[in-house]
Amino acid sequence: MLIDRLKTLLVLIPVGLFCIVIGGWAYILFLCALLGVSGWELWRMFHNGGYDPSLPVMVIGSVLIAGVRPFFGFAGSDLVLSACVMFTMTLALVGYEKGRDRPASDFAITIGAVVYLGWLGAYLMDLRWMDQGLYWVLTALPAAWFADVGAYLIGSKFGKTQMVPRLSPHKTWEGYFGGVIFAVLGCGLLGAAWNTLTPAITFQRGLLLGLILSIVTPLGDLGESMLKRQFGVKDTSNILPGHGGILDRIDTSLWAGVISYYIITFFLH
Repeated sequence: MLIDRLKTLLVLIPVGLFCIVIGGWAYILFLCALLGVSGWELWRMFHNGGYDPSLPVMVIGSVLIAGVRPFFGFAGSDLVLSACVMFTMTLALVGYEKGRDRPASDFAITIGAVVYLGWLGAYLMDLRWMDQGLYWVLTALPAAWFADVGAYLIGSKFGKTQMVPRLSPHKTWEGYFGGVIFAVLGCGLLGAAWNTLTPAITFQRGLLLGLILSIVTPLGDLGESMLKRQFGVKDTSNILPGHGGILDRIDTSLWAGVISYYIITFFLH
């Protein structure tokens, strides 16, 4: 299991970093691929659980909402989201006439997935296209990663107090605060390193992002755990050996993107 996890990381990390650093179409296509596969994973989970949301809307809608953001801004995403809502409602109406039992639930699931993946994912585009966006991305996303690693290392060794026993019985408060410490220190050091390349990011700003993101982004992981618990699955898929699905890996990054975007926009620019 550990070997599989390490092999997967040895592929994912260089590819992900390459696309982040190169930016442009490489970053757009990489992020859209992650969101599209995540849309399929969510559809698969709900479909296997007895619901019938729209697979094309969940996948294509999520990809387009994020994919148009670098070119047309929020207006482009608004247009795609509006079209998704109206098209999905039309599908629900047709489905009801054809005898489908739960078209309203299918409508809500489809739009909920599109908003969660597409709209939140689009902020990862906004973050990269900000002034000095490369360095902001390379500070914000590692905050979530540091928190995950710190929570695992500290929690597995010192964890005793269950945090959310029903949602995730292995998560502990000791691990949670260990993740916060890892993220604060790690992002502070990253901020200091990036400050040698750009004055926009400093040690103090890295500390701040690390603190806020490490406190809040675990909710993204817990939210995904809630969905998986409802349907009795361990992972959203088995695409990534040792890691599960794509959504299992980007659940906290989705939160990191939107939160860091507004922190930077309102407080750090």
